Amino acid sequence: MTPLLRVRGVTKTFGGVAANVDISFDVAPGEILGLIGPNGAGKTSLFNSISGEVSPDQGDIVLDGQTISGRGPVACARAGVARTFQVVRSFDSMTVLENVMVGAFSRGAGTREAMRSAQDVLAFAGLAGRADAPAHQLTPPEKRRLEIARALATQPRILLLDEMLTGLTPTEAAGGVALVRAVRDQGVTVVMVEHVMEVVLPLVDRVVVLNLGRVLMQGSPAEVVRHPDVIRAYLGDKYAA
Repeated sequence: MTPLLRVRGVTKTFGGVAANVDISFDVAPGEILGLIGPNGAGKTSLFNSISGEVSPDQGDIVLDGQTISGRGPVACARAGVARTFQVVRSFDSMTVLENVMVGAFSRGAGTREAMRSAQDVLAFAGLAGRADAPAHQLTPPEKRRLEIARALATQPRILLLDEMLTGLTPTEAAGGVALVRAVRDQGVTVVMVEHVMEVVLPLVDRVVVLNLGRVLMQGSPAEVVRHPDVIRAYLGDKYAA
C-alpha cells in the first residue's frame, strides 16, 4: 500500500539544540499511528514540521505525493493536514459553533455552508448540545473535543492529535478512544502523540518511538512494549515482564 504520509530525514534545530534528527517513517492510509517517547523527545516539534508551523532544516515531508515541508500552515491545511494542540487553543469569546465554523471557513465555505458543516461535525464529536455555549464554558474534556471538531471541519486527510487523552478520567479517556476510532472510520488517517500508554497502545495500529530527537524504534504495540531500549528509555521497569 502506498503511504499517505512520508517523513524522510527530517532534522530541525533551535538555537543549536537538535529537536529532530534524521527522522523517517511512513503512515499508511487509514492507519492510527502512535508517536511516543519521553518529554523532550521531539514529538511536538515533529508535529510542528508536518503541520507547517516550522520548516525543517533538512528532509522532506510528503503527503500523497505532494511535498508539504516548508510550505507553511495554510498550504499544509489546504493539502489535508489538520492538528490539535497540547494546550487547547479555542477562541473563548466565540461560541462552540463559531469556533468550528472557523475550520470550515478555512476550506472556503460560505456562511451557510460553514454553519451546516460545523453542526454536522459537532454532532459527530458529541458537542451538538453545546453549540451555542461560549467556548470558555466548556469542561476540559469538552474543549479537547472542540479542538478535534474544529480540525475535522477543515476536511483533513490526516489528523495530528497532540495529547488528546492526557489528564482525562478513565471514562473520559474511553470516550476519547471511541472518538478517535470514529474519526478513522470516517476515512481520516490519525497520528497521535500520547503519554497514557495503557490507553494508546490498544488503540494504535503501529508505534514510532522517539528519544533525544531520534527514532528509537518503530513497530507494532506488542513489539514496542517488549523492546529493551524502549523500556529503558521510556516505559520503565513495569513493562520489563
